[in-house]
Amino acid sequence: MNCTQCPVACNAARPESKGACGVGGIKIAKYYLHPFEEPPVSFKNGSGCIFFCGCSLKCAFCQNYELSRNQRGKEITVQQLADVFKQLEDMGAENINLVNPTHYLRDIMGAIELYRPKIPVVYNTHGYETIEALRLADGFVDIYLTDLKFIDPALSSRYTARSDYAKFALPAVRFMAEKPYKERPDGKMLSGCIVRHLILPLAAYDSVEVVKFVATLKKDVRFSLMSQYTPFGDIQNFKELQRRITRREYERVLEAVRAAGLENVFLQDFESASENYIPKWDF
Repeated sequence: MNCTQCPVACNAARPESKGACGVGGIKIAKYYLHPFEEPPVSFKNGSGCIFFCGCSLKCAFCQNYELSRNQRGKEITVQQLADVFKQLEDMGAENINLVNPTHYLRDIMGAIELYRPKIPVVYNTHGYETIEALRLADGFVDIYLTDLKFIDPALSSRYTARSDYAKFALPAVRFMAEKPYKERPDGKMLSGCIVRHLILPLAAYDSVEVVKFVATLKKDVRFSLMSQYTPFGDIQNFKELQRRITRREYERVLEAVRAAGLENVFLQDFESASENYIPKWDF
């Protein structure tokens, strides 16, 4: 079956040939207990993150550039992926966190059939999804942890390989936002949706539009506003991306959050921009 798992629908004959995502078979760069997700996701022991390689979106500023461009990683089988689920559970992971899973959806579904985790499954996505793929994922996903990167197509055209990002991301986020929010009395997240947004230099105006969109979603959706942008990736042709955001840019978006009346919000400190948030890759 040729690959149509992401909106590009490149029809690559994976795993024999590589798709628009740059990969053929399953390839991962790391799995471990990650302490830097939102508090109810990392919780006490850390989120059991599996970092998948390749990506069809290809953001110039990608913080995981080596992975998204398939420059490193280890090829594994569906059975080995299922074994990783079990290993992370045995390590005490709070959940199984599938980081950048979109183009591996069929493989992940196969691994879930071999071993269904006894802890929540997190679908950690860039937001560039089709509704058809999300309906399949919804059969095993408990928590959606999704980016909403841009609304302005000028930004997605400039910084990614996909000018139609918002065309797919906005309905995809609205779909994911329908997942009912549930948490334990101690605050551990069991089900629901968190929408993330990273403020970019010179793009606070679009961040404000993202905030306004999130305000139209269900009230129990959590919003995570990230100020951690750190110059990284293939940005030599983008002078504006070669600096961190300013306090003025951060405050402008923060004021939009207040004006929109968003209540369930995670905020990063303005000083949080650091490469410490980027894992050290094992493979």
